[in-house]
Amino acid sequence: MYTCLNIFRSTMATSAHAGQFLNMLLKLVNAKNTMEIGVFTGYSLLATALALPDDGKILAIDTDRVTYEMGLPIIEKAGVAHKIEFREDLAMPILDQMIADKKYHGTFDFIFVDADKDNYINYHKRIIDLVKVGGLIGYDNTLWLGSVVAPPDAPMKPHVQYYKDFVLEFNKALAVDSRIEICMLPLGDGMTLCRRIN
Repeated sequence: MYTCLNIFRSTMATSAHAGQFLNMLLKLVNAKNTMEIGVFTGYSLLATALALPDDGKILAIDTDRVTYEMGLPIIEKAGVAHKIEFREDLAMPILDQMIADKKYHGTFDFIFVDADKDNYINYHKRIIDLVKVGGLIGYDNTLWLGSVVAPPDAPMKPHVQYYKDFVLEFNKALAVDSRIEICMLPLGDGMTLCRRIN
């Protein structure tokens, strides 16, 4: 059953070409201090860790240590496990603590979010203060299986239908946020990059 569950959930993993893109992007911007909200088995985490210098750091937050530990042997084999601080918890309380402790404001070069889509707006409200001016935020699944451009009466699986409106509202919120420049990329299930400009 465990294997079947994870085969089904494997669609949650970042696509290979998106991971390669993130790896190159982080090298181009010389990222050193990063965060990932939603880790799953750690493919995007691995791509990020491989791009960072040896003293680079990733704060990785997920509610499921079991799936993280499935990918951990590969991360260890790649020699980058020392760059990762994994926290098994909900992201929101951790972000609220970091916002309250102002020493974290503007300290992250890059933050990647691939978690509960109904909280993307809430995450954005917090992490915009944690990423530095000129830093990047990446949001995965912003095309949400194409549902964001589908006709209102298009047939959809229940979970796609449920999150569709959250993703649509989130995309609209990013489009009018004057603190960022955005670029939506057709990688995987859609990835939106935000560059903080003030």
